[in-house]
Amino acid sequence: MRKFVLIMCLLAVSIAFAQQGSKPAKTAAPAKAKATAPASKAAAETKPAAASNEKLPSQEVIAAFLKQMFGYDQNLVFRVAEVKESSSPGVADATVVVSTPQGQQVMHLYIPPDQQNAIVGEMMPFGADPFKKTRAELESAFGPTQGPKDAPVTIVEFGDLQCPSCKAVQPTVEKLLKDEPNVRLIFQNFPLETIHPWAGKAARYLDCIERKDNQAALTFLTAVYTHQGEIVENNVQEKLSSYAKMAGQDPAAIEACSKTPETDARIKRGIDLGKQVEVTGTPTLFVNGRKLSNVGAMPYEVLKSIVDFAAQKQ
Repeated sequence: MRKFVLIMCLLAVSIAFAQQGSKPAKTAAPAKAKATAPASKAAAETKPAAASNEKLPSQEVIAAFLKQMFGYDQNLVFRVAEVKESSSPGVADATVVVSTPQGQQVMHLYIPPDQQNAIVGEMMPFGADPFKKTRAELESAFGPTQGPKDAPVTIVEFGDLQCPSCKAVQPTVEKLLKDEPNVRLIFQNFPLETIHPWAGKAARYLDCIERKDNQAALTFLTAVYTHQGEIVENNVQEKLSSYAKMAGQDPAAIEACSKTPETDARIKRGIDLGKQVEVTGTPTLFVNGRKLSNVGAMPYEVLKSIVDFAAQKQ
């Protein structure tokens, strides 16, 4: 994980150096450049452009930029997932999936209207209370909960039950809840079904169990993460049913519930909420509206300090 974070830091540094100089240097390749099929892994992958705004840079231009900037590293594969206008008018937000031998990570390129430079990182909300808007939006979060309802700090965790990083961060979350008894945690289903084939089914099981019994849902959640590596394509229903039974639920009833339009609508509502607050990967935590998207690489003391600070502010 540390090596992976180092790679992401090097990406940021590389782009920062590309922006230096006496004159603004163009970081995007000329429009005529084509993102052809790469001869090596380091070239960027693209799919048909999703942005309809002609003022935004095309996925092909962004892919060409990535190839020119990082093509020297054969271990990096980039996929331009989406190009849209960011929350700042005129500034493009390009979502790029970076694959390395250590795994995948999502990074964002922010490109001003003149398209002369690219900024890598995360755009932060601004103002005297920068997290107020997100905090209000997350009031509609739903799912298994831990901690008192009137807690001064609410943490919303967007998670995917098939996500290895989500499993890895659970001991940290559990320790935090033990050390901070006045914190409320809401686990919000956010299955990434395009890369995790059984995550959606697991999310539906969890949702159905939570509607019957919150504590049973927490038991099921823990069981899935504990045995995550044992679940494969041909035993998904068998395993999930056994964990539902472990949580004191009727597996047949939960399976039937998981296939209802109501459950589909609830899963979609959770995903839509995540997109609304700009969740791009899992796990993503929000501490009273403050977004923390790299919890696995964050020292525990830092996470606890953020929670303590939020409690003081509240």
